[in-house]
Amino acid sequence: MSNLVSYLFKTNSFKVCPDNKPFWYTSGKIGPYFINTHFLYGSEGEATQFLSYIDAEKDNKIELPKKIFEKTLNQYNNNAIYKEVIDEMVSFIKNTLNVDEIDYVSGGERRDWFFSNIVANLLGKPHITIFKDLSTVVSNQDFSETSVKTNLNGKKVLHVADLITAASSYVRAWIPAVQSLGAEIIWSVVVVDRMQGGNDRLKSLGIDAYSLVQIAPDMFKKALDLGIISEEQNAMLNKFFEDPDGTMRKFLIEHPEFLENALKSDEKTVVRARLCIEGDLYGLK
Repeated sequence: MSNLVSYLFKTNSFKVCPDNKPFWYTSGKIGPYFINTHFLYGSEGEATQFLSYIDAEKDNKIELPKKIFEKTLNQYNNNAIYKEVIDEMVSFIKNTLNVDEIDYVSGGERRDWFFSNIVANLLGKPHITIFKDLSTVVSNQDFSETSVKTNLNGKKVLHVADLITAASSYVRAWIPAVQSLGAEIIWSVVVVDRMQGGNDRLKSLGIDAYSLVQIAPDMFKKALDLGIISEEQNAMLNKFFEDPDGTMRKFLIEHPEFLENALKSDEKTVVRARLCIEGDLYGLK
C-alpha cells in the first residue's frame, strides 16, 4: 500500500490544501483534501487528455470499449505508475476473490473505464461497458468484439471503479444497468474508498465491497511517515476524518473572511459558496 499512497500524492490524485485554505466541493461544502483517482493513469495531464478523448469518442458506443482498451493497454505498457496500480489491483482481486466465479467485469462512465477495461483483459474476462443513460455494451476479453446484449442469464459480475463515496452511482446506475441484463453485481473493487459509507451501503445490498486504499488515519500516517505531509496537515486530516462538518464549521467561524473572499472569487467558487450560504450547510445562521 505504501507505493499506492505515494503515487496518490505524486500524481496529485490526493491533494491536501495549504493552511487555512480548504477546497470547495461541488456540494457547497469544504474540506482539506481533493481526490482525483483517475490521475493514477500517470499524471493529471495524461488523465485529462484521456477524458477528453473519451468524450470525443463516446457517441459510438460499439467502437468505444476497444478504443479505451487500446489506450489503457498502451499506457499500461509505457507508464510505470499506472502499470503498478493496475497490477496491484489485479493481484488484489486474484488474492481476495475466486476469479473462476467471475463471469464479467463491469465499469461505468467515465472514470471507471481508466481501470475496468484493462483489469478485465488481465483477468481474462469479458467486459460490460455501462453508460450514464444505463445503456450497456458487452465486449469479449480482448475487446475485438463488442455488441449489445439483452440477457446475460444470471451471470455474476465484478464492478471495478476508481472511487467510492456514498455509492450513489452504483444505486442510481451501475446496479440497475447490470440487472437489466439479467445479471448481478456480486463484487465491487475500487482503488480508493473515501470512507463515507459507500462500501457499507453496497454490503447492505448483498455486494462484497473492497478497496485498495481507504482515506483514513492509517493512510494519513503512512503519508506522514513517508514525509509527504506535515504534522500539521496530518492533524487537520485526522480532525476532518473524525468530524468533517464540525471541523469545517469551526474553521468558518474562526475565518469569516474565507466565505467573504469566496464570494469575490471565480465563478465556480462563487456558485459553491452560495450553495453553502443559502443552504446553511454548516448551521451558521
